[in-house]
Amino acid sequence: LSMPYPTVTASASPSSICSGSSTILSASGASTYSWTDGTNNYSGNSITVTPTVNTTYTVTGTIGTCSATATVSVTVNPLPSVTATASPSAICNGATSVLTASGANTYSWNTGGNTASITVTPSATTTYSVTGTSTAGCTGTATVSVTVNPLPSVSASASPAAICNGATSVLTASGANTYSWSGGLGSGASKTVTPSATTTYTVTGTSTAGCTGTATVSVTVNPLPSVS
Repeated sequence: LSMPYPTVTASASPSSICSGSSTILSASGASTYSWTDGTNNYSGNSITVTPTVNTTYTVTGTIGTCSATATVSVTVNPLPSVTATASPSAICNGATSVLTASGANTYSWNTGGNTASITVTPSATTTYSVTGTSTAGCTGTATVSVTVNPLPSVSASASPAAICNGATSVLTASGANTYSWSGGLGSGASKTVTPSATTTYTVTGTSTAGCTGTATVSVTVNPLPSVS
């Protein structure tokens, strides 16, 4: 009696993978199995493979002296090339930056955000990461940093802080790079004033990074005595 030819079937689980992942190929219907992808050879009814491109595998199943073949294909999907940007990439403490990711279909940020663009207000220089997922379910990651510049600690003083009406006082600011005074005094670290009444002055200091801070200083004006 001649032996019947085996009815060999083959499957891949999963049949579609992301680049760098593996899949399990399984065959049934015979006693022994020999696999090939045209370059590499394998044996066993179940094997694990990690193809780098779409690949068709052929398995030969044998019972005694009779054999039959089956094929199974594995689709390899590329990983998304995810990029992330920050606008602006440098902010002053208390300001916000918009992070934007691209290159995938959906996104998940380490902040918990799940949209392509999110707004952040870090209190210190921070690196953010985003995972992008393609329509095939493959993932890629990217990082983006936001530099946080401190606000300048601006201080102001008056010398003297109390004057007689008609006298002058020198206002001096420190702690920043450039200064702008209220009351039409203009710019500069020092200003000479001659107020006719007790006055409070405000100065805005700007750092080299463009961040600002303010301070106030008062000059008390004492009236001249009315001598008779």
